[in-house]
Amino acid sequence: MTATLYTCAIASLSAAGVVTRPFRLPEAIWAVGGAVLLLAAGLLTEEQVWAGVAKGRDVYLFLIGMMLLSELARREGLFDWMAAIATTRAKGSPRRLFLLVYGIGTVVTVLLSNDATAVVLTPAVYAACRAAKVKDPLPYLLVCAFIANAASFVLPISNPANLVIFAGGEMPSLSRWMQTFLVPSIAAIVATLAALYFTQRKALRHDEIALDVDKPHLTLPAKLSGWGLLVTASALVGCSAMHVDLGIPTFAAGVATTAAVLLITRQNPVGIISGVSWSVLPLVAGLFVIVEAINQTGITSTFATWLSHLAAQSQGMAIGVAGLAVALGSNLVNNLPMGLFAGSAVQSAHVSDAVAGAVLIGVDLGPNLSVTGSLATILWLTALRREGIDMGALAFLRLGAVVMLPALLLSLLSVAFLS
Repeated sequence: MTATLYTCAIASLSAAGVVTRPFRLPEAIWAVGGAVLLLAAGLLTEEQVWAGVAKGRDVYLFLIGMMLLSELARREGLFDWMAAIATTRAKGSPRRLFLLVYGIGTVVTVLLSNDATAVVLTPAVYAACRAAKVKDPLPYLLVCAFIANAASFVLPISNPANLVIFAGGEMPSLSRWMQTFLVPSIAAIVATLAALYFTQRKALRHDEIALDVDKPHLTLPAKLSGWGLLVTASALVGCSAMHVDLGIPTFAAGVATTAAVLLITRQNPVGIISGVSWSVLPLVAGLFVIVEAINQTGITSTFATWLSHLAAQSQGMAIGVAGLAVALGSNLVNNLPMGLFAGSAVQSAHVSDAVAGAVLIGVDLGPNLSVTGSLATILWLTALRREGIDMGALAFLRLGAVVMLPALLLSLLSVAFLS
């Protein structure tokens, strides 16, 4: 019992550090620090630590590939060009620009992951708004935050948390994935759009957009980056269809695309490599170790037993309760550790695809409630601060309650109805 209490205390403090970043230290410091403390306290052996790290192998490869592709597109100005195109196509209409940004954000999230939307698209949208002399860029920037989570379970590649949940287990085939998540994803995307537009309608009504907007030149490297992204996305969808783990293909595609662009343009690779947020890798590794420690306490098996019993009594009840509980929990401890914990429990419980899908939806969509719910939202908030825009946690919470809850309920209802 004492070991369990110590483990939970260290895990809670580490999660709190990741979410709040005391002393402005990187999130990875708190996750790795928690893992080291667990080892030093004798709560985990070296073998258990390395076993926890090893479970994230596929996730690390996926993240490296995606980060290389995103940084390449950012440096070559591909997303700036896309944002400028959207601003030009808006033809002076704030509502049309809002919808176009939402559409671009959906595509980027589905094919490149929600972190790419937060890190790469957010600055591009802000730059486009500034070029178009938009009075209030916040409604368009909010799109980047909310669609990053709302569209993050369309495909397995749309969110690293999807790989985290199935780490150590069996990733569903693309056909099974689409059968479970296609309709709930559409419900989440449409409901999020409707609620977000409703909350921002006054700001959009009084906004003005310049008709004459400078469009950046689409260079050869940017074109090559775009083609590389399309080929990579197609390859990953094919790998999902063939039930192949996504880590190695994503890593290979990211390295090959980056190498091809650098070779053709004769650029130095240092710029691309230095621009990647490598601290994400030790962050995820530390979280894997922390969840490994929690698994050793038996808490995960207890949750799995509860989930299994609940599903046996009523699958509809299990879908609703598990989805809501995981969604709220993701906002308390961030969705990466919650995804690791919930994924382990789901694999142990051997529940149906519908119940497992409800848990994943809670992990992916639930973070739209608060600024600390997901890594993507934290990265979005950081991008805003770089531009001198402040979005308070309470203000986001009020907005998130209006936007996230209807989308979550509709998605869970869709899962229950289709099961």
